[in-house]
Amino acid sequence: FDDFSRDLCVQSLLEIMDMFCDRLSCHGKAEECISLCRALLSALTWLLRCAAFYAEKVKESLEQAAAENQLKMCLERLEKVLSSTKNRALIHIAKLEETSSWSTVEQSLVKLGESLNNLGSSSLRSRADNCVSLIKSIPTMLSVHSEQLNKTGFPTVHAVVLLEGTMNLTGETQPLVEQLMMVKRMQRIPSPLFVLEIWKACFVGLIECPEGTEELKWTAFTFLKMPQVLVKLKKYPQGDKDFTEDVNCAFEFLLKLTPLLDKADQRCNCNCMSLLLQECSKQGLLSEANMNNLIDKRAADKENSPSLKSAENANIQPNPGLILRAEPTVTNILKTMDADHSKSPEGLLGVLGHMLSGKSLDLLLAAAAATGKLKSFARKFVKLNEFTKQITGEISKSGPVRALLFDISFLMLCHVAQTYGSEVILSDSNPPGEVPFFETWMLTCMPEEGKILNPDHPCFRPDSTKVESLVALLNNSSEMKLVQMKWHEVCLSISAAILEILNAWENGVLTFESIQKITDNIKGKVCSMAVCAVAWLVAHVRMLGLDEREKSLQMIRQLATPLYGENTLQFYNERVVIMSSILEHMCADVLQQTATQIKFPSTGMDTIPYWNLLPPKKPIKEVLTSVFTKVLEKGWVDSRSIHIFDTLLHMGGVYWFCNNLVKELLKETRKEHTLRAVELLYAIFCLDMQQLTLTLLGHILPNLLTDSSKWHTLMDPPGKALAKLSVWCALSSYSSHNKGQASARQKKRHREDIEDYISLFPLDDTQPSKLMRLLSSNEEDSNILSSPNRSMSSSLSASQLHTVSMRDPLNRVLANLFLLISSILGAKTAGTHTQFVQWFMEECVECLEQGSRGSILQFMPFTMVSELVKVSTMSSPKIVLAITDLSLPLGRRVAAKAIAAL
Repeated sequence: FDDFSRDLCVQSLLEIMDMFCDRLSCHGKAEECISLCRALLSALTWLLRCAAFYAEKVKESLEQAAAENQLKMCLERLEKVLSSTKNRALIHIAKLEETSSWSTVEQSLVKLGESLNNLGSSSLRSRADNCVSLIKSIPTMLSVHSEQLNKTGFPTVHAVVLLEGTMNLTGETQPLVEQLMMVKRMQRIPSPLFVLEIWKACFVGLIECPEGTEELKWTAFTFLKMPQVLVKLKKYPQGDKDFTEDVNCAFEFLLKLTPLLDKADQRCNCNCMSLLLQECSKQGLLSEANMNNLIDKRAADKENSPSLKSAENANIQPNPGLILRAEPTVTNILKTMDADHSKSPEGLLGVLGHMLSGKSLDLLLAAAAATGKLKSFARKFVKLNEFTKQITGEISKSGPVRALLFDISFLMLCHVAQTYGSEVILSDSNPPGEVPFFETWMLTCMPEEGKILNPDHPCFRPDSTKVESLVALLNNSSEMKLVQMKWHEVCLSISAAILEILNAWENGVLTFESIQKITDNIKGKVCSMAVCAVAWLVAHVRMLGLDEREKSLQMIRQLATPLYGENTLQFYNERVVIMSSILEHMCADVLQQTATQIKFPSTGMDTIPYWNLLPPKKPIKEVLTSVFTKVLEKGWVDSRSIHIFDTLLHMGGVYWFCNNLVKELLKETRKEHTLRAVELLYAIFCLDMQQLTLTLLGHILPNLLTDSSKWHTLMDPPGKALAKLSVWCALSSYSSHNKGQASARQKKRHREDIEDYISLFPLDDTQPSKLMRLLSSNEEDSNILSSPNRSMSSSLSASQLHTVSMRDPLNRVLANLFLLISSILGAKTAGTHTQFVQWFMEECVECLEQGSRGSILQFMPFTMVSELVKVSTMSSPKIVLAITDLSLPLGRRVAAKAIAAL
């Protein structure tokens, strides 16, 4: 009806509306419920047109009173329809069903808005404004989430940042940014406090990291990498807030933590805050005025702080300044390395020699790692190492230069592999059959933590004629020849040569003096030979009996002692420093296992940080529980604990690690402790989120939920906390997994085979999976669940309509977990496990993002919606909208049916 000039007709229609506005419900089929949604949308459109007509009519002075009266009646009905969340939810569904009708609503809103200025009556105007804002809120019904304002510390953010800084400096920034945003969303952390927590973690890392390389890594992480991470965070939608204002606010808060800043300044021997502020200003994260204001405040604070300049550290150059200067140098070196090496090898050697002095190398590597340039840095050195194979027509003058280029590139690459992980050096882009020498050697011959080498591997058994000539050369000549030497062949032959020499020594053919001469030859010119020799000796010693090791260990000792003679090649002292550090890393495990001590020359480089952390003779389960208890008492994870957790995860395996930590969580009975435990456990699980999530959702939860003797452990608060942890892990794994992000650190660990999950949850729906059989054992209506022809409709979910691959372990585990949840909700008996399932679903809704189609809830069977609505805490229209996939027609029907019945 659109003849609005007939007032009495309109009045009668408005009165008819009153009859059903109060009690809109429908218990019919889904189709009827969708019709109800459409009818509501039509009624809304009609009321808006009606209101717009009378608002316009108010202008005419003759009919003002009558028009105002009619408008009042319209607005009353509009308010009545819109004040109910249920109605707004039904309209929300109709809007998605009929997008064209919503544009009519938007046009009417504009029209009504224009006419509102003419209204003399303020009560009418405020009523109309209220209706307009309610209608405008319908499309964003799901996105309103309040932030946590009652907390100031966020241990998860702190731990994620510490974990990255300690273990993953070379990782790309994007996965870290997404991980942090995930935590921010799930825990609803206000922006300024979020940024504050990031900086707090960086300063704590700077203060507590071991001296040496680790300290340089942390400095690079804080001053080079974190500003880049913030630049990426700035690109995420912030609503109407200005991110730079949040950064400024975070720094204002940070200034109040004077003891933290003073301690960092003392450790770094400079004003860290000032350098960091300048770096953030350069990156456009702070305005200049704000930067200067903050620098002045910190300077004023420092006047009252204890003096930092003592006599001994007055001459020490502060690391942050050095790291910031090293960053442009990395770019220059990369350019230099691109030039044609054959044109001026001497010039290149000069650059490399300069890189080796003092702590330059570690500074440059840390700066390269923090800015994502380390991989290309390593590639250039692999190329240089390959270039030194060219020996055609070599003259005596260029022999030493080529030997040095080979040696320096080899030592640098070993050092990079030990400090940042061998995956930094490996390349996916090698032409087939052309793997560079260094990559081959590193993969097959280089000892690394957790890698057991076979000393009889073919790679250690090269061509016997080459071996014989090398043995002769080492034994007879007074020093190594350099011209026309194929160094890569020497490095591959040295292991077999050492075996010959050892055998000769064991059998009394060679004297100790001869052995000294030979080891002097090996380490005297080209340090790489000593590295390759020790690499094999380490593998060899492991295979020997207690009484057979002496001579091999003595040989390692000989090779590890530098030769301080006149006749060594250029940069020998600098090269020996790197060699000693490499040998110390290589021998660490074997020396511990054989209870041997070898004194490596004090190199100025740090001894191995975070090594040998587990107390001897203490079962690893006790170590796990005691470390977790300590961390929980402190309320935050320190980098040493992160390394212990990582070691335990390697030793015990994913299931052992996850299961025991969940047991610790379920023991906790104090509410605030359980929440803190979840925040910390989530961060600890970031060590390998994918695998731990698969174990938690695929093995541990199903066991707890299907075994009635364990249900009592799921009481509140620990049960509620476990539900929260499970949802956080599921969401994180699902979002990062879709982007294929696993850090290099996680790729190294044993992956559970997809077959494990296929046998646990068979694909074919006609065959009852192990999980379903588990379930049916404690269900009265077992025959329904385990009967082969269990109708597909009971488990149909949005993921199947979106054709999500079920060959993927995570999708499979999620689909089965939701089937299990669905059967628990539909069961005739209830218990703490039913309560757990409700908490799980509530947490899913809490953490949902607006419009996050393709979230974990797409694995939920559609039939579950009607079961959930029966649960008092879940029986709200908003929750129904949140848990159903409204992008699908079937999803909209299911939602309309559930909401209409409320």
